[in-house]
Amino acid sequence: MGKIRVKAVGDEELELKQQEEAKARKDAKKAEKQAEAPSEESVETTSPEEAPVEKKAKKEKFQNVKGPRRSKSYTAKFELLDKTKHYSLDEAIKLLPSLKRAKFDETVEIHLTTTETGITGSVSLPHGTGKQMRIALAHGADQKEIDDLLKKIESGTIDFDILIATPDAMPKLARAAKVLGPRGLMPNPKNGTVNPNPEEVAKKYEGGQINFKTEAKFPLLHVAIGKVSFGDTKIKDNAKIVLNAIDKKKIKNATLKSTMSPAIHLDLASL
Repeated sequence: MGKIRVKAVGDEELELKQQEEAKARKDAKKAEKQAEAPSEESVETTSPEEAPVEKKAKKEKFQNVKGPRRSKSYTAKFELLDKTKHYSLDEAIKLLPSLKRAKFDETVEIHLTTTETGITGSVSLPHGTGKQMRIALAHGADQKEIDDLLKKIESGTIDFDILIATPDAMPKLARAAKVLGPRGLMPNPKNGTVNPNPEEVAKKYEGGQINFKTEAKFPLLHVAIGKVSFGDTKIKDNAKIVLNAIDKKKIKNATLKSTMSPAIHLDLASL
């Protein structure tokens, strides 16, 4: 005989009722979760096709640009130059005013690539640099003067462009050599900034004497030769003095520029 299953009257209705209640609780929890989560309608999705026109244009503009990005004013001035040409010194000097970008009187600079490092010297510019030179003096006999100077340097305050010292001051200045040396400010007998009569040397610098030196690790020279407002004649006079002080056989490339202008490549034969 097979097994007989006995079922009480009313159990089926109770089971059905319990299933309906469980389903209702499940649906309620699901509805609660959906209410807490952001709906698909509230989520903003932006496809590449829906991106703003300005954003697309900006991306397309710069995606293929290599090197530094230049301002519109720089680009406009750069367009005035013939990129394939090396200008004579006279031509370059005449171009400078039209390439000026700043409202202030820009400094005119000569930048040279040389065949070697270690090129140094000093010259007196007939028309000066147009910059007021800040000159500090260090007398070995004046210990207070030396101490005050060293305190300033060690605190990070360097308020001079030239430091001229007497020979007996040099041992006392040695502790500042690591700060002054890399900046080209350490007094040196080769450029005349170590002298028994520093006041006389100071007068020369006030009258337009400058020092030049290649960078420590690279054969590059940067020399300020005046202001744009000097005009063609004075800028050329100063440029010639600097170039004549350097062996032209050691110059590989030369450019002329003002503080914020593009560089004008120079024809070495015209120097």
